[in-house]
Amino acid sequence: MFRYATDWLGVYREQVNALNVYPVPDGDTGTNMHLTMQSVRRELDTADEHSMAAVAKAISYGALLGARGNSGVILSQLLKGFAETVRDAQEIDAALLGRAFEAARKSGYGAVMKPVEGTILTVARGVAEGAAQPADAVELVLENALIRGQDLLDQTPDMLPALKQAGVIDSGGQGYLYIVQGLLAQLRGEALPPAPEVTSYAQEQFETEEFGFCTEFLMSDATRPIEEIRELVSPFGDSLLVVGAEGYVKGHIHTNEPDQLLATVGRYGRMLKTKVEDMAEQHTEILGMTGAAARAEEEVAPSGLVAVANGYGLVKLFRSLGARIVSGGQTANPSVQDIVDAVRSVSAEQVVILPNNKNVLMAAEKAMELMEGRAVVIPTRTLGQGIGAALAFNPEASAEDLREGMEAGAQAVTTFEVTRASRTTNITTRGGRTLNIAEGDVIGLMDDELVQAGGTPEDSVLDMLGQGFQGQEIATVFGGPQKTEEDLEALAGRIRKEFPSLEVETHAGGPDLYDYLVTLE
Repeated sequence: MFRYATDWLGVYREQVNALNVYPVPDGDTGTNMHLTMQSVRRELDTADEHSMAAVAKAISYGALLGARGNSGVILSQLLKGFAETVRDAQEIDAALLGRAFEAARKSGYGAVMKPVEGTILTVARGVAEGAAQPADAVELVLENALIRGQDLLDQTPDMLPALKQAGVIDSGGQGYLYIVQGLLAQLRGEALPPAPEVTSYAQEQFETEEFGFCTEFLMSDATRPIEEIRELVSPFGDSLLVVGAEGYVKGHIHTNEPDQLLATVGRYGRMLKTKVEDMAEQHTEILGMTGAAARAEEEVAPSGLVAVANGYGLVKLFRSLGARIVSGGQTANPSVQDIVDAVRSVSAEQVVILPNNKNVLMAAEKAMELMEGRAVVIPTRTLGQGIGAALAFNPEASAEDLREGMEAGAQAVTTFEVTRASRTTNITTRGGRTLNIAEGDVIGLMDDELVQAGGTPEDSVLDMLGQGFQGQEIATVFGGPQKTEEDLEALAGRIRKEFPSLEVETHAGGPDLYDYLVTLE
């Protein structure tokens, strides 16, 4: 049922996006809720289907792990309450299902510091009220939940002025109802409906928000309680959610200081994943969707660009060079379908794909095959190579004409990555160094080859520059999520002192799980 509800929501994803005006009109509620459900499905795919505890854990853990955006984080807490209620059951009857929806409501409201009516929370309350009505069958519980949920969803414009202004119902509430619809549809054996056509977006009526960046983090091994972390980040902005499940902490906040926020939080746990999106850029992209069908007949550019990347500084750079972004990279490889979807979304005769990671290369090449001549892969194996290739991209040239120049651009960049060892090992590098590495040690990779271990992350950068410097002119340093502006400036000072001929640039927003990414060109 939960797998099918994921597909059901996917049918209506763009319709939900088009409704999204609260808390900010960034037009991604449907996408974020669907990504959250897709993460649940991935966990269910590997769970023991004959164990209710395993299924419940997959729902709760998968939702938190994949929660995206304000709506996705709240959805993760609704699913957490639901899952915890059924975890110890042998079967789910009508009464237990009713209690599970009530627990979902309670968990959702409890996750928000200042609950606002007229949102997904209101609809979750309606679903819980409907599910609590006397019923002798699971199917009837879901029917009652949908009726009462729809009743409150229809009232949301009277509860929130932003909805009334735009003339829409709440997008998150609509998304939640589609999930419940999907549960019932699977029970009844109903086929997926066709996707509705979206002709307008409610975001057209709104300007951008006071806070510029939608900032998220996923952390493990937290040394502070969730309540303290929530208080810690609350001064940074609004739309604040800090929640937890299965030993993890997930945070979401709209802020103007993403670097400082992530550096502050990073002191109190192990940062696994971060995401920072410029909401002004998001808003512009959403408005660009309006009338897309009408523009489809217009002349398109010879070439488009798709790049796989993570880390908001790198994402911003690739976007500035004309790329459509597929989120992913080390330990978070995108699927073939993710890349195909990105290629299809680009209005161009042909599309150049930059995988930017050796583990993504095969998926990129498979996507190229599926696009039957519409895509070309430049086999970039590091983000640095991807930047070098992207700098040589020209939308007015054909993809085939671009290939040689972009491949040359990729090869002209040396990439240094500083991260931590995931296991204890001993290796001898190609240069003859013997590295004795303990789990958790700083390690350095030059063009994806392990060449350094031990010391501080800054020591690692200087060591690798000493190995790789051959008279290049520019070093660009991207700091990871736990590095502050002061850290970056201090490292830049050390580089300038040891390599006085190098021009050094620094940027926040490096890849997740990395201390630094440095390119030399």
